[in-house]
Amino acid sequence: MIDKKLLSILVCPVSHAPLEYREAQQELVCYASGLAYPVRDGIPVMLESEARQITLAEKEQQH
Repeated sequence: MIDKKLLSILVCPVSHAPLEYREAQQELVCYASGLAYPVRDGIPVMLESEARQITLAEKEQQH
């Protein structure tokens, strides 16, 4: 689980857009850049080289 206060200040290092936490996948998603950053042991790994590209279907499910 990511602390809500931490989530409110974290932004994508690529687009500087807000992130959405996906608990089931343990990742932070940025729809602006199309990247998903892993959360390992409760710690967000905010490196572009560690992120994965989100799929078009994931982008369409944006809240």
